[in-house]
Amino acid sequence: MRILVTGGAGFIGSHYVRTLLSGGYPAFAGATVTVLDKLTYSGNRANLAPVEDGGLTFVEGDICDATLVGELMPGHDAVVHFAAESHVDRSILGAGPFVTTNVLGTQVLLDAARAAGVGRFLHVSTDEVYGSIDDGSWTEEWPLQPNSPYSASKAGSDLLALAYHRTHGMEVVVTRCSNNYGHYQFPEKVIPLFVTNLIDGATVPLYGDGGNVRDWLHVSDHCAGIQLALEKGRPGEVYNIGGGRELTNRELTETLLAATGREWESAVRYVEDRKGHDRRYSLSIDKISNELGYTPQITFERGIAETVAWYQDNRAWWEPLKARAALNS
Repeated sequence: MRILVTGGAGFIGSHYVRTLLSGGYPAFAGATVTVLDKLTYSGNRANLAPVEDGGLTFVEGDICDATLVGELMPGHDAVVHFAAESHVDRSILGAGPFVTTNVLGTQVLLDAARAAGVGRFLHVSTDEVYGSIDDGSWTEEWPLQPNSPYSASKAGSDLLALAYHRTHGMEVVVTRCSNNYGHYQFPEKVIPLFVTNLIDGATVPLYGDGGNVRDWLHVSDHCAGIQLALEKGRPGEVYNIGGGRELTNRELTETLLAATGREWESAVRYVEDRKGHDRRYSLSIDKISNELGYTPQITFERGIAETVAWYQDNRAWWEPLKARAALNS
């Protein structure tokens, strides 16, 4: 079995590839993986170092390059599509790259997969396409109401992928996840940004009143849910993947302060709230749990302790990334 993984050098994609090639998904034992990654600021070839010699083929390239994708696609049995521009703040500053990569890039992949007769296309998306919810939790049937250029571009790619199932009969499955955290996450995202700042004695920026609520999902649980959807999900369906632990940003900050031994007064600075900042995200995971047997395995307490320890022990991985980001800011 040959699997094409787009964005496989990024945070979530590389975790999926490392797990698959290390035997973590028994149904795919012996599978080989082709990673297609543009290696933008958040893609890091070092994320794949543990499995470089274990059935991995790496191709540096853009999912929007129709010629490259068309040449690469034949011979693969499935596509797992992680590649995306994904940072909300960057999308507010400029939406163009998000529309190009997330919508047009998905279209290029879908066309190539259809032409090559690929059997399965797993499209990885986000809970942000639903917008914001005051009470209760989103089911997969909830209307899409994205509020940022990033989430709007992901909603567009979701609908496009599902349309290829309905129009062309492709075996498309869409997953939508809550906020991920774990090892190898690029340090512009809130948990690695806060942890690395706190480790270095710097301050952390808290948007608005800190009352925005997010559901936190360990990357290992997310990838396990993706694999279940890839193996057993019904074509044309959407599956929510959540972690089941909702925290306000203030509560998350307090947790990270405790984990790093810092105090609120010296470490936290309030900043102006993000434009269009969604107040609360909450996913129902009843569908994937009942149909596919998904259950999150890593508690937030365990996951956050392991994540903080990893960043404390792996300065050589994140320090150059933060230094490069500072130079380019």
